[in-house]
This record gives sequence, C-alpha cells and structure tokens, in this order.
Amino acid sequence: MDTRAWFAGSVAAVLLMCVEASAAGGAVTFSKDVLPILQKNCQACHRPGNIAPMSFLSYETARPWAKAMKAAVVTRKMPPWFADPQYGHFSNDRSLKQEEIDTIVRWVDGGAQQGDPNDAPPPIQWPENGWTTKPDMVIKGIPYTVQAAPNKNVIEWMTLVTPTGFTKDTWITSVEVKPSELAVTHHICVSFVPHRPDTVYNTFLWVDKQRDEIGAEVAPSARKILAPTPDGRGRELAGRAAEGVSPNTGTNTNAEQNISCYVPGRSLSDFRPYKAALLVPAGYDVSWNIHYTPNGAAATDVPEVGLTIAKEQPQRYLIETGNSVDPTTFAIPANAANYAPEPAVFTFLADAELHWMSPHMHVRGKDMKYTLVFPDGKEQVVLNVPRYDFNWQLGYDLAQPIKVPKGTKMVVTGHYDNSANNKFNPDPNRTVYFGNMTWEEMFTPFFAITVDKSVDPKKAIKSPRNIDNGA
Repeated sequence: MDTRAWFAGSVAAVLLMCVEASAAGGAVTFSKDVLPILQKNCQACHRPGNIAPMSFLSYETARPWAKAMKAAVVTRKMPPWFADPQYGHFSNDRSLKQEEIDTIVRWVDGGAQQGDPNDAPPPIQWPENGWTTKPDMVIKGIPYTVQAAPNKNVIEWMTLVTPTGFTKDTWITSVEVKPSELAVTHHICVSFVPHRPDTVYNTFLWVDKQRDEIGAEVAPSARKILAPTPDGRGRELAGRAAEGVSPNTGTNTNAEQNISCYVPGRSLSDFRPYKAALLVPAGYDVSWNIHYTPNGAAATDVPEVGLTIAKEQPQRYLIETGNSVDPTTFAIPANAANYAPEPAVFTFLADAELHWMSPHMHVRGKDMKYTLVFPDGKEQVVLNVPRYDFNWQLGYDLAQPIKVPKGTKMVVTGHYDNSANNKFNPDPNRTVYFGNMTWEEMFTPFFAITVDKSVDPKKAIKSPRNIDNGA
C-alpha cells in the first residue's frame, strides 16, 4: 500500500471527523440559544391570553413559526421598538442585538432544531389568565357586545363607573388593564375619581357624535359640547369643562391626572420599580374610558383591572398624565406630508423624577419628541420616536429616573403625514381634525413622574389643558 496515499486518506478522515464534531458542537438550537432570547424579548406578548396570535413558550408552539420569526427579526419588524438609540436608555428595551438576530437566522437556516431540552433555561412563571403581574385584587368591568358591523363602522367612546370597594385610603403599586377580547379593543383606560352623588354605577354612557358619510366627526366649530348619557343623545353643558367633563371625550376629568391604559403593546403600569404608589382615597370610584373597534365578527368583551397594593405608605407619589393641545385648533391640512401641531408644554411646579413616556397619535402620526428645558436654559431630549407606528402604543421606561427640578418645562413636538405617501392614510385629500376614531387624529404625550409624598399631586404639573384625554 502506498504510504503517502494512506497518510493523506487518514488526514482527510480525521479532518472530516473534526469538522463534523465542530458543526455538531456549534449547532444553534432552540433550547440552548433561541429560547433565552424569546424569554427576554418576546414572551411577554407571545403567550396564551395576550396580544400575539401565537405562543413562543415552547419549541412545539414556536417551531411552526420559525421562518416567519426569521423574516420578522431580520427586517426588525419584531420585536416592536421605536425609540431613537441616541437618546436615553430604557429598561424595557425589547429590541434585539445584531448577534441575537444572527442566532435566530442560524437556527432557522440550520433546520430549526430543538436540541437537548436539558439545555433550556427554566421557564418564566407567568401569572395565570394572561396577567403580566399577579394582582392582589381584581375589579371587573361590565360585559359589552361589540357588533360585527355597526353603522358607519363606528362605536363611540364610552364611559363607565364602577365602585372600588375601598373603605380606607389605599396605596396602589401597579395597575393592569386586561380586556378579554383584544381583537376588538382599541383601548381601555381607567382612572380613580371621587364619588359623586349623581354617579350611576355599571352603566355605559356615550355621545352619538355628529359624523359625515365616512364616519368622521364634523369640524370643531360645529361640534356640540355634551356630557355622555345612557341613550347616546348627550346632555348639554354650560361650558367646555363644566361638571368636570371633557367636551372631546365625555370623560370625567377629576382624576388627579392619573390614568392607566390597555393599548396594543402596553397594559401594565407598574410603580414598584420607582418605590412609589398611587393613593386612592376611601370611597373613590373607577372611571373607565372604553373604545372598541369592530372587525366584522361580533364579540363580547369582559374587561378587568388588576391591582397590587402596598402594605405600607411609600415615600413617593406617582402621577401619570396625558394631555394634549387644544383640539378646537388642531387641523392637519389635506396632503400635508410633515404637519407640525402646536407643541404640548408641561411645567413642573415641584421637584420630580421622570420615569416613563408613551407617545400617542393615530394613523397619520409620524414622529414625537420629548425635551426637558431646565430652569437654567439647558435642554435634554429624553425620548425621540422618529418612526411612530400606531399599531404599537409602546411605553418607554427609563433605566434610571431623570431628576426634574421645579420650573422645568417638558416640551413635546411631533409631525403628521397626511399625504398619499403614507400607506396607512385612509384619505389624504381631507382636512383631519382632532377626534376619537383612528381615521381622525390625536396629539397626546403620556408620561409618568414621582414626587415626594409631601407634595400635593394636584399641584405638581401644569398641563397644556386641564382635560385628560384617553387613547
């Protein structure tokens, strides 16, 4: 036998064995490599009872979606995250690092193998029934049946009041709003309001707005100022904010500027990381602001609010607010590709810490930026969302709170694209006014601060208007 041929063959065999061993050892598997990424960035939505249409809790439920998962992460369509990385660091940043994207791509391209189940990290113990955090108590709303195809495909915003049942002052450390029918829920916002002698519990109230043939509300100059009623006809008021009722939404505005919402991508307002809480005095009620969007299939929603409760009084008081500029002056011209509304300006009347922000616009929304202007004139951009996406109403939790001295202003600016270049624009040839429906528009920057418990929360912030807006 030729010694050289034998040696060459042996070397080739050894090299092949090494390559195979290396490939086996370096194979990307679901259990070892992909599942940790999904746990950290995806499972909050991709689990039973939540907004995503498929579960990523296990290999069996995730594997059928492997190719779709690859396409979504390569294009950065998923996970949804829109904050400009130049400004701020956020504890809930769910965007994937490039190496995480590469890992998912290699997993799919390699056959999307499960690997050894023993390599998997322990499963996250998510609360039952779709909650993000286990509530100490649950307040149930009233069932509502969303029609498959109502007139002009419009279901007006509704308000509802239910009792809290609190017989003593209670400190709330988190609020989670959970609809049962996510597919037809545009938003549900709740706030805690003083009980009024004329309060009617467990009854939906709304106003049938004056709308044109496509369902758009008439121009602000022609709108009536009405309080909601059980028959939708509304009740006339003496002034814009008479009896604490918003002329735009019909909601009660005596909520001390605290509001927590379910919107796609956000359901939990958690104050525990801030070592803060929301005081709900004894006898207060829950005010619900509800907006359903028909989708061609009738559905009955039964919303719930889950609360966690502090065992002792915290050192800081939480304030969540969301206000907008005057809706009577808001008008986006037809075919305007970069319309800038009047900035929303908030003034801090006490020292505070900024924790969280969440822009809100509708389908023509283009971008929104939050800037702090300090008393010495220095400016700091704390959030910039350059490519706003109405389909995801995300909140952005600062990794570290920003100290905001008394006298600082929060200036919020934004732009809208009412041109034909906006693929979500239903009609670029119309002037668009402030309104509740998605084909109308809003400019509502939400944010959350904490103040020392000695500060009166009603006197902590001066807002653009004294009227709270929902989503």
